[in-house]
Amino acid sequence: MNSTAITWIALGTIVPSFLLSWLSAFVIRRRAASWGLVDQPGERKVHEQPTPMGGGLAIWLGVLAPFLLGSILLLSGTAEALLPAGLADHLEGVEMRLGGLWILLAGGTALMILGLLDDLRGLAWQLRLSIQLLIVAACIGSQGWQVSLFMSSGLVTVLVSIFWVVLLINSFNMLDNMDGASAGVAAIAALVLTLFVLLPGSASAGPQLFIAGFLLVLLGSLAGFLLHNRPPARIFMGDAGAYFVGFSIGIASLLATYASAEKPHAVLAPLCVLAIPIYDFVTVIFIRLREGRSPFEADKCHFTHRLVELGMSKGQAVLTIYFATATCGLCALLLPRVDSFAGASIIVLLVVCVLGLVNILETTARRKIHS
Repeated sequence: MNSTAITWIALGTIVPSFLLSWLSAFVIRRRAASWGLVDQPGERKVHEQPTPMGGGLAIWLGVLAPFLLGSILLLSGTAEALLPAGLADHLEGVEMRLGGLWILLAGGTALMILGLLDDLRGLAWQLRLSIQLLIVAACIGSQGWQVSLFMSSGLVTVLVSIFWVVLLINSFNMLDNMDGASAGVAAIAALVLTLFVLLPGSASAGPQLFIAGFLLVLLGSLAGFLLHNRPPARIFMGDAGAYFVGFSIGIASLLATYASAEKPHAVLAPLCVLAIPIYDFVTVIFIRLREGRSPFEADKCHFTHRLVELGMSKGQAVLTIYFATATCGLCALLLPRVDSFAGASIIVLLVVCVLGLVNILETTARRKIHS
């Protein structure tokens, strides 16, 4: 792919979504109080001032609006005249996948609304989880979106796919515990997954432009929101944003092709890219259950909280998980570039070592807290 095509892809995806998210967040910040979307400080909160929520609406709008405009241009036949020949050749394939795109956006919108209701009223975690499962199962079942497991059992593959997406929805929701944490990690994950499907040497036969385009729009929207969410945050994404972002990344990771018959180990790439949010989710759930509390009860036992207890500033704690996420993501980019199981094992062990370092830091912080 030449530089002109790459420039057009960036201009048509990142820039409009960035601007829409960034500008709409200003409006939402001013209206949040009248909508009842304000997060008050509390014992289990790290912020000290009432902070507007609803940033998820800005992220959602930054993704939805560009795709709505693009779909109108595509179906009206005017998109071809606006693009260089190298990209216009792909429009037929994009049009064939337009239905699936809007199923994805519809599912993400439904989850965003669910999260918004939770932000406004507070829903029982059992109800939230049940609705998440229904929406994800409906999207995956209707479109046949599945993770590649090289298994003969289609039912197992479908169940694993549903579990994977619901896991990411709640992982990004739990990671939204400090300014810039969840949105920043999501942006890094979206960037790494984009590089995976675009760079030469991946497991697929060529660049996966549809997946890359979706992830770049999401990346632009997250970047626009992060200008408001960086420490000290002027707005939070709330459950509405976390549900939408987790679902979007989860489905995009299912749609991408990672592995081939020659390199089946590359199927582990999304697990490496998203190792940090999944690790945070699993360890937090384990701690809560061990202490006899609800697995979805808010507290301050997340990775970022424990880093702050060690003496880091909130900004340093968030940067630490950024670098940990980027390191695991870079390991994922190497998977399709090794030919042997031994090479893939070394890469996976590198990710395990990063998580081991994270665990040491967490354990040290927990001992400091309880001493």
